[in-house]
Amino acid sequence: MAFLTKKQSHVLYMYKNSPLMKLMILTGAVRSGKTFLDNIIFLLETLRIAKLAKKYHIKRPQYILAGADSNSIYSNIIVELYNTFGMTFKFDKHNNFYIKHPNLPPVLIKQAYTSSIAGLNSIRGITAYGAYINEASLANEQVFNEIRNRCSGQGARVICDTNPDVPTHFLKGFIDKAEESKYILSETFTLDDNEENLDPNYVKSLKETTPSGMLYDRYILGKWTSGQGVVYEDFDYQRDVISDDEFKNAVRGHTLEYYCGLDWGYKHKGTIVLLCDDVQTGVTYMIKDYTRTDGNIDYWTQIAREIKEKYGYNIPFYCDSARPEYVDALKDDQDNASYGYKPRLAGIEMVSKKMRTGKFKVLKSGDNYFTKELFKYEWDDKTGFPIKKDDDVMDATKYGVATKIYIKRNRPTQNVTNDNAKVALESGLI
Repeated sequence: MAFLTKKQSHVLYMYKNSPLMKLMILTGAVRSGKTFLDNIIFLLETLRIAKLAKKYHIKRPQYILAGADSNSIYSNIIVELYNTFGMTFKFDKHNNFYIKHPNLPPVLIKQAYTSSIAGLNSIRGITAYGAYINEASLANEQVFNEIRNRCSGQGARVICDTNPDVPTHFLKGFIDKAEESKYILSETFTLDDNEENLDPNYVKSLKETTPSGMLYDRYILGKWTSGQGVVYEDFDYQRDVISDDEFKNAVRGHTLEYYCGLDWGYKHKGTIVLLCDDVQTGVTYMIKDYTRTDGNIDYWTQIAREIKEKYGYNIPFYCDSARPEYVDALKDDQDNASYGYKPRLAGIEMVSKKMRTGKFKVLKSGDNYFTKELFKYEWDDKTGFPIKKDDDVMDATKYGVATKIYIKRNRPTQNVTNDNAKVALESGLI
């Protein structure tokens, strides 16, 4: 396995030979080697800054290490520096630490969190000699700009990495400007740029299972594209809508795990989507969507009782967190209701992968609104998310499928309260 790929070596050369560069953006596909290279450049930057500090008699130069939250900084940078170089750090009560190079002033690394305006608190008023912004497209624009403004020390540079977003994202403006500015360096990575360091079977499976359209363009090709057309374009009505007899034949003798996704509604549609997973094949079946307007909590509680009486009393209900009082009421009645996994694109990707691989089927007998919504469920080319209209069954399906996958991946070892679950699941931290 090569330590650096050809693409990484090229970018490292550009970094070392761009003396006027003030902003470097590495953008592109997942698992393409962007962050690995930025972690190395981060260490090179601290060495460069320590040398400048010695030259200009600066005792404690400050450097900003930024990410969406503490968990992302720890997972993407701190742990990876340990895995690659065996580096460990001693954190103070503010979560800051020093990087020390022999015979040079220590560089104080100040952590900043970019997902909200509150992230400004840790860096307000400081003079920084550089910054490393991980997952920059997740940053609040005001926080991103403030980090750049704080980097006013001698020779300060900002480096960052990011996966693509919509073309109207503020970061795309900097990327486009790199073509004409000697102060901005931007490089785009594709998945194939890191093939030297990835298992060929992993690359092949990722390409084959990543949904078509926007998600493939971003995750595999590293393009800044907006969605066009229906979200679930890999769903094939002729292949994926089946009869009750086809379902019974497919699952005969197999173990089935039933669960529900729930999207609250009153003036607009509310719905409980009953799903089941075939443990032997991994296929998910949409059994029935219970959908109506003007349904209050008593109505949905009654539907939940009927489902459990018919399909089993251990069925979990993964619910929209928009109505916590409804979730609590359902939990009091059924004792197995919790907040659903809510990050939109991540949830859509999980459902889409099942559809792309033919592992999502819909029982025609239970399809009240599912396919009616599915074929009208379209991308908003301005936001990069689905249009918020007639999407209640789509949301409930996503809560069900994505939460079950998420829980299986993470296998939490202890229960969490509803309040904690809401924060953890919506942020994707547990």
